[in-house]
Amino acid sequence: MKHSSYREKWSALRKKQVDQKELERLSRQVAYSFLDYYLKDCHYEKDCIDLLCEMTTFSNDQQLINPGTKALFGIIVETLCDDFEELQTVTYNRVMSQVISYCRNIPEGRELDLILNNFGVYSLQDLLDRITEIRTNGSLFSGKKCVEKIILLSRVTVGADVAITSIIMQRLTKVFPEAEIVLIGESKLQEIYGGNPRIKIRKVSYSRKGGLLARLSSWHHVLQIIQQETASCPREKAILVDPDSRLSQLGVLPLVPLDCYFFFDSRSDSSLNRKMSMAELTNSWLNDLFGEEDFCYPKVWIPESFLECSTQFCNRLRNNGVQNIIAINLGVGGNTRKRVCRRMEEDLLLRLLQEPNTVILLDKGFGDEELAYINSLINTIKKHGYAALHRVFDSANNEEINCGIIGVQSRIGEMAALIAKSDEFIGYDSACQHIAAALGTQCLTIFAGSNNMRFIRRWSAYGPGNCHIVHVDTLTDPASIDVDDIIARIMHVRMTRGR
Repeated sequence: MKHSSYREKWSALRKKQVDQKELERLSRQVAYSFLDYYLKDCHYEKDCIDLLCEMTTFSNDQQLINPGTKALFGIIVETLCDDFEELQTVTYNRVMSQVISYCRNIPEGRELDLILNNFGVYSLQDLLDRITEIRTNGSLFSGKKCVEKIILLSRVTVGADVAITSIIMQRLTKVFPEAEIVLIGESKLQEIYGGNPRIKIRKVSYSRKGGLLARLSSWHHVLQIIQQETASCPREKAILVDPDSRLSQLGVLPLVPLDCYFFFDSRSDSSLNRKMSMAELTNSWLNDLFGEEDFCYPKVWIPESFLECSTQFCNRLRNNGVQNIIAINLGVGGNTRKRVCRRMEEDLLLRLLQEPNTVILLDKGFGDEELAYINSLINTIKKHGYAALHRVFDSANNEEINCGIIGVQSRIGEMAALIAKSDEFIGYDSACQHIAAALGTQCLTIFAGSNNMRFIRRWSAYGPGNCHIVHVDTLTDPASIDVDDIIARIMHVRMTRGR
């Protein structure tokens, strides 16, 4: 279908009462059409991006602009960013530069345009030239030894923050022991980093499910925080570290002058780093940045109140004769591709409970949909004759159980504290696998939803303890997935790890 016909369909759709399903269908068609041209011969179809930008900004009704936003970010951006290849990274920069340029030229983007002008960024080409210079030339810390303040951006997702920013914080603390470190990110960072007195957390929200303008508005808030934090600090004594953050749209949006800006190009393609996990890649970049060899594992600093509560909780279980506590998280963060199937989850839980004196702490996750799903899983286990309890993390109930399943309703920091006191962790590719690895808890990840070996290696859990994966190909032929085979492989890994 020619792109002019997509625009004709869009014009016709706007002339009548907009139908949500038609809007979703058209958004997907435009996004996949862009990728069709790109995947065949790297042709860049500019009109597709412009049309999606229009579809994400034409209304103030969140429901009406969500389809276009999901297509732009969930289909195009995600595809370009998950391959860890140079061409896709360059194309992402072009897409995002075009998106930003579109937004600055609509009435709602006046403030965006003004701020970009203040940075000397006047055009799409200026945006492209800037990010190209950052990725090509990089920066070293030479001449920056008298640093008093370091501003570090969050990666937005907890798993990526644990795998990447926790390492950066440790290394920065070593190199600049007197500097104040300010981490800008969402409030949940307090739950995994709140136990570190060296880290000052400034809260900013990033709407991963919001519209295009809502996502870009986070950048405005970050700029305000930077201005506040550097107001009393000489410019030459402050630096900003950007770990390829969504807050800067992966480095495309400017935040500070380039001479005090240090960007971790986490999607870089180099023959030297193709086998590295994200934790190893981060350390490698920091070695180049500082000009010295060092290494830190991912780490979390859980608030003491959470750890005390989880210690009491798990001690009560062990006093009842429980010998093995397994923390399990089956959440997929809204990405259903990461889930294998319901039967696999049920069979895994039942197989684990065949082991004597085993209790499973099953994370109930976040949101009503995930809560209902996990509750139904627990009910299924109960019907097979196993003890099944439901608990809120900080409740004072007596856990009179020595074998069975406990569904735990908790926040991310509370679940992290339970993982810290558990004997092992099992789950899908999610934040909890990175938390378990950082804590040194034995970790087994069921990695589904991607057959890209570099993606899997990048995002596999990495830490001082045993970290393993069982990869499940859910894409090639979902109907032929052998659940018994998957369970057997999981049990084999658990039996042989550490040898």
